[in-house]
Amino acid sequence: MTTLADRPNTALLVIDVQNGVVAGAPNRDTVIANIDTLVAKARAEDVPVIWVQHSDDHDLQRDSENWQYVPELVRRDAEPLVHKRYGDSFEDTELEALLAERGVGRLVVTGAQTDACIRSTLHGAFVRGYDVTLVGDAHTTEDLTAYGAPAPEQVIAHTNLYWQWQSAPGRRGGTVGTAEVTFGS
Repeated sequence: MTTLADRPNTALLVIDVQNGVVAGAPNRDTVIANIDTLVAKARAEDVPVIWVQHSDDHDLQRDSENWQYVPELVRRDAEPLVHKRYGDSFEDTELEALLAERGVGRLVVTGAQTDACIRSTLHGAFVRGYDVTLVGDAHTTEDLTAYGAPAPEQVIAHTNLYWQWQSAPGRRGGTVGTAEVTFGS
């Protein structure tokens, strides 16, 4: 259904599951285990797995311990790694080119943080013509209640709720659990 002509394939995006990003996230271990399950399933089905890694000049300086991916998730050398500095994984990166090379028009999205890079990438992909499925039990965020934000569990639940109903001409969003993920269209 994607509006991207001749792009029938699906890819799994693993966004910012880095030590400094998920250190205090709720359900950290469960979310990471779910992502690991999806990575294994994608690999078994020859679905591209694309890793995204954020850096900044503060807490996520390149090559720092905080910047590293969590040890539970291991990227294979053949799997692309996209380095980014903005919330939207497409912004000023090679992600679009990598997806085009692989004929990808549908994305399955996992990672962190729900209310930042996950939401930015969901919307960024959607407006670029992709169908975008959010895996509802494979993303998380930190607790920002001290700044007036809702509790992390509420942020995650709200994102899952509103994304399941996303649609636009020729595109669709959706939210599914890890067990319901299919990589076919």
